Amino acid sequence: MTTSTQTPAGPTGARPLPRATRLAARHVALTVLLLAAAVALSVLLGAIDLGWRRVLAEVVAQLTGGTSPLSEREAAILWQLRVPRVVLAALVGAALAGSGAAYQGVFRNPLADPYLLGAAAGAGLAATLVMVAAPGAGHGALGPVPLAAFVGAVGGVALSWALGRSAGNGTATLVLAGVAVSAFLTAVQTFVQQLRSETLREVYTWMLGGLGTTGWDEVLVVLPYLAVAAVVLCLSGRLLDLLGLGDEEAGALGVRPAVVRVVVLAAASLATAAAVAVSGLIGFVGIVVPHLVRLTTAASYRVVLPLSLLGGAGFLVLADTVARTVLAPAELPVGVVTAFAGAPFFALVLRRARGRAR
Repeated sequence: MTTSTQTPAGPTGARPLPRATRLAARHVALTVLLLAAAVALSVLLGAIDLGWRRVLAEVVAQLTGGTSPLSEREAAILWQLRVPRVVLAALVGAALAGSGAAYQGVFRNPLADPYLLGAAAGAGLAATLVMVAAPGAGHGALGPVPLAAFVGAVGGVALSWALGRSAGNGTATLVLAGVAVSAFLTAVQTFVQQLRSETLREVYTWMLGGLGTTGWDEVLVVLPYLAVAAVVLCLSGRLLDLLGLGDEEAGALGVRPAVVRVVVLAAASLATAAAVAVSGLIGFVGIVVPHLVRLTTAASYRVVLPLSLLGGAGFLVLADTVARTVLAPAELPVGVVTAFAGAPFFALVLRRARGRAR
C-alpha cells in the first residue's frame, strides 16, 4: 500500500511533494517476478525449438556440472545467441525506460522521451555517415557503426545543451534547442542518404531498431554505462521530486536545480547513447513504461525511476520475443513491435494530459 511521507518545511504556499510509495517488498517482488517470467519465456521461445524441459535440464547441468541434454549446436544457440540477446534486450529496455522517466522528471513533461535532446538524430546521422562511407561496415559491438552511433548520440545532446545554454537556462529553452538540433541533424542525414540511395535499406534497417547479437560483446559494451547511469538516476529520485515543487521552493530546501538537471540529463543521455549504439532507434519504451509505473504505484520519482528500469527491461524482452517469433523464421525489427504497442498508448497519454489541462 502507498504511504505518505512528511514534506519538509518550505516557503509559504509551496506545493506538497508527491506521495511516495515506499519501495515495499511486494512492489519490487512483483516487478522482478514479471521480469523473470519475460526472460524465461524469451529464452524458451525461438525459431528453433529446443524444448523447455531440455533447456531447464541444460541450465541445471551447467549449475551442477552434469551432462548436457543439448547437442553442441543447440548449446551454442542457447548460450551464445539466445541468452545474450535476452540480456541485451533487458539492458537496452532498462536504459530507455529509466532515461525516459528521468527526462520526464527534469522537464516536468509526461511526453518527454530519451531522444528529446537530439540523441536519436545525432546517432542516426553518425551511423548513416559510416554506412555511406563504408558500405557493409561492421555492426558488431565494437564495429564502426555502433561506435559512431554512440559518439553521434552524445554529440547531439552536447550540441543541444550548448545551444540551449547560449540562449538561456530554462528547461523550455533546452527543449527548443533539442528540437532545432534534431531537425537540422535529421535534414543532413536525409541529404546524405539521397546522395547514396543504395545504402537506404541498411540505414532504415538500423533506424527501426534491432537486438541481433553474435555473443556477449554488446552486453559488455552497454553494461558499464547503464550501471553508472542507473545508480545516479536512482539516487536522484528525491531531488526530482523536489524539482517538481518549482525552482524557488527547491532552492529554499537546499537543492541546486541547475546542478540536478545537468547530472540527471548527463546520466540519462549516457544510458540512451549506449543503448542506441547497440540497438539502433527503438521508440516508445521511454514513454510507455514510466506511465505504466505511475498508474500502478505513485508519482514519486523515488519509486518511478527504479521500477521503470526493471519494467523497461521486461517490456523490451517481451517485445523482442514477439519480434523474433511472430513471423519465424523471419524477424521483425523490434522498433516496429514497440511502435505497435506504444503508439496507441501514447495517444491515450496525450488524451489524458489534454483532459487534465482543461
